[in-house]
Parts: sequence; C-alpha cells; structure tokens
Amino acid sequence: MHLAQQHCLAYGSDNVRKAPPVFRFALHALIILILTLLTQIGGIAYLVMLAASHAWGLRRFLAKLAIFLLCYAGATFAASFAAPIFGRVPLSCVADAADRLLVRSPIYCLLNRNYVTPEVRDLAKALAVHMDKEFPGTITVALDANFPFVNGFPLLPHLSHADGKKLDFAYYYKDVDGAFLNGATRSPIGYFAFEQPVPGDELPCEGRNNWLTTRWNFDALQSLFPAYRIEEQRTSAAIGWLTSEGVAKFGLQEIFIEPHLKNALGITDGHVRFQGCRAARHDDHIHIQVE
Repeated sequence: MHLAQQHCLAYGSDNVRKAPPVFRFALHALIILILTLLTQIGGIAYLVMLAASHAWGLRRFLAKLAIFLLCYAGATFAASFAAPIFGRVPLSCVADAADRLLVRSPIYCLLNRNYVTPEVRDLAKALAVHMDKEFPGTITVALDANFPFVNGFPLLPHLSHADGKKLDFAYYYKDVDGAFLNGATRSPIGYFAFEQPVPGDELPCEGRNNWLTTRWNFDALQSLFPAYRIEEQRTSAAIGWLTSEGVAKFGLQEIFIEPHLKNALGITDGHVRFQGCRAARHDDHIHIQVE
C-alpha cells in the first residue's frame, strides 16, 4: 500500500475515534437498532462486543468484527435451546436427503427467523409428509416464520409474524414446459417474484394509494426472475390439506393468498382469505396461522 493511502486510512480512523461522543453514541445506537430489528438478538451481541472491546482495549475493526461474530454465533446457538421456554422451536435449516420439509435458505436460520410454536412445526411436517405421499418425492418449502423470543416482537416486513403462530410456505412451481421443479422457487429467498394478475382478475387494491403499506410491487425486479409458473395440482392439494386436516388436527385459523390466485385455483374454502391492502402481496407465498 502506498504511503499516501496509509496516511489517509490512519487519518480516517483517527477521525472516527475523535468524533464527538454524541455522534459515536448515535452510531452505536443505530447499529444496535438495525441488528435487533433484523435478528432480534444481534443488538445484544453488539453490546457484548462493545463491552469486551472496551475492557480489552481493542481498536482494530477486524478484531471487533471477530468478537461480534463469535458473540452472535454463540447467541444464535443458545437461542435454539432457550426458545422452548418461550413456547417456540426452530425449523431446521440442515436437511438431509430424507427430509421433505425444507427451509428455503440458510439466511432464515442465520437471522433467527425460523422459529414457530410446536403446533405450527407439527403442521408443517405433516403437510410435507402428506405432499410426499400424494406426490412421491415432493419437497415442501418453508420461508419466514418468527423470532425465537417475546410475543409482539415484529418480524419485519411482516405485520403479523410476532407470536410463533405464523409461517410462510413457497408455492410449488413448474417450468415453462410444465415440468415440476422440486424444491425450487422463483426468487433466491422465495419472496418478491409475484404471479401477476391478468385482465379481468379480481384486484381489491386497484386504485388505492396507501401511504403506509408493505404492499410493494417491485416492478423493476420481476424481469430478473425465471419464468416459472405455479404448479396447480400440488398447490391446490396443499391448500386442500391445510383447509381440512390442518384445520381439524392442528388448529389452522387462516390462509392468506391473493384473490386472483384463489380464483384461478378454484378455492372456495372460507379459511383462505385476502390479507388486506396494507399487508404484503401474497402471490409469491402462502401465509398460514394457527389459533
């Protein structure tokens, strides 16, 4: 590295350390808030890192980052054992070849978004077993669930995933030639690749311009996703099981999907409802909740 570059980095680092205490406090508070909203326990891990760095006189960024990552990993591991005290259990992100319930991405577990009540876990596993029985080899994909602790703590951007009783599933997909794509989703995380309505479809939010809403269309992203389509036979069978066995045996209360998909799939059961115009679109995933 050139001497000029070294001088600039050193000067920048000194400036951060010499920043007014109020600025440093505000910056740390903002980081803690963001980590807490994203992961629930990340803010605590950051506070522990700050305390350890101060006690040990650490100034280097990489040393502080290493301590934070160790604290966060330890807290995430501990959460899986402590969560049952709060009535929640994790859905596993480590699946073997025999598993038919798959959490879409390890990021859900890394961010502690994979926790549900035991009843929801049992429902999800039973759905996966049913789908594998009806359509051998079929994998059922789970998406966002809930955080491990505290009822009422928001799982952004969801409006209702705050008590362990909610879980999202991906739709089942096929390619443009009609071949079933096992375990696949249109987007890498299972969200935001929407099934677009066609002229004549029911559009309950058309013409509304709510200023406070999470009903985002992400139009700029849609062309980036593969042209998969919903596999109607499996999707209808899954929703049929949820509205029958799911209701009778597991206390399922509601399912949210968009009206145009409900109509296209020929679903008439009253447990399948529209989530409202302020909530996120549900033509990229299926939302379920139990009593």
